[in-house]
Amino acid sequence: MSLRVLGIDPGLTRCGVGVVEVDAGRRATLVAVTVVRSAPDAPLEQRLMTIGRGVEELMDEHRPDAVAIEQVFAQANLRSVMGVAQVSGIALRAAAERSVPVAMHTPSEVKAAVTGYGSADKKQVGAMVARLLGLAEAPRPADAADALALAICHAWRRGGVPTPASPSGGLTPAQRAWREAEKSLRTPRLGA
Repeated sequence: MSLRVLGIDPGLTRCGVGVVEVDAGRRATLVAVTVVRSAPDAPLEQRLMTIGRGVEELMDEHRPDAVAIEQVFAQANLRSVMGVAQVSGIALRAAAERSVPVAMHTPSEVKAAVTGYGSADKKQVGAMVARLLGLAEAPRPADAADALALAICHAWRRGGVPTPASPSGGLTPAQRAWREAEKSLRTPRLGA
C-alpha cells in the first residue's frame, strides 16, 4: 500500500509543486516536481488564474490521495503574505473540487519532519529531500524542494501509510526523531 501526496509551496511568482509516493515502509519516491510561475507584471487575477490552472493540471495528471499546503504564517511583508494566502485558496479550491483531502503544515513542522530540526534552513531541507528521494542534488529552486518536503511531511505525519513493525523500521534518523516527537505529544504527562 502506498500514498501519493501532492505538496504545494504557495507563491504568487513561483508556486512549488511536488508529488511523492510513500510506501508502507515510509520510503518516499519522487513522482514529479515543478514550479508553476506567473509574471510579476501581470494583473493579479491573471497571475492567480495561471497558478490555479497549473496546479489543477498537476492534480489531474498525478491524481494524489492527499494534498499538503504550506500554512500561511505572519511576516513583515504583508504583500507577500497576501499572495501566499491567495494562492493557498486557489489550491484549496482545486483540491476540494476533486474531493482530495487537504492538510496545512507550518514551515517548522515540515522542517522538523524531514530534517529532525524545526529551524533548519532551506539548504538543509533541500539536502535532506534529495537524500530521502535518492536524488543527486536538491531540486531547484528552493520552492520545488519545499513542495516535496511538504508532501513527505504529510505522508509521515498523518499516518496515511502503515508504520513498519520493526523498532527502527529502516527509518532515517529524521524519521525516527519525528516518530519519537509524535509519541511524546500523545503521551500524557504526570500532573498535567
